[in-house]
Amino acid sequence: MPSGASETYRRYLSAVMLHGHASAKACELGATDLYALNILGLTGPLTPGELGARTGLTTGPTTRLIDRLEAAGYVRRAPSPDDRRKVIVEPVGKPAGLDEAMGPARKRIGELFAGYTPDQLAVLFDYFARASEAYQAAAEQLRGGTDA
Repeated sequence: MPSGASETYRRYLSAVMLHGHASAKACELGATDLYALNILGLTGPLTPGELGARTGLTTGPTTRLIDRLEAAGYVRRAPSPDDRRKVIVEPVGKPAGLDEAMGPARKRIGELFAGYTPDQLAVLFDYFARASEAYQAAAEQLRGGTDA
């Protein structure tokens, strides 16, 4: 590992989190609300329990999260197609101003990526995919779900 790698990586993670919080605030949302919308955008409909597990929230806060997002018109509760007794949470909209809030960072990151070769980009995106899995497994382990 290069000298200072840990600090550089921690600064990177902090900057990503700071941007997420600032983007949420720009859209008049809480960071967890925007995070939940991102999860739903990536996965599609989830049960409230699945959404709670993915956001790290317990039942009560998950219900309030869904209530807020539903009242704002970003999600809806619908019967599960697999089991009509269950409810799923479906994404139905995105916050006004989200693209504008995210635009400057997307532009800057795009400019950074333009400076890499296709082989370097392949390594970066391989890292993103593999690190995502590693962090998800570690989060599950911290929640007591597995011995990953």
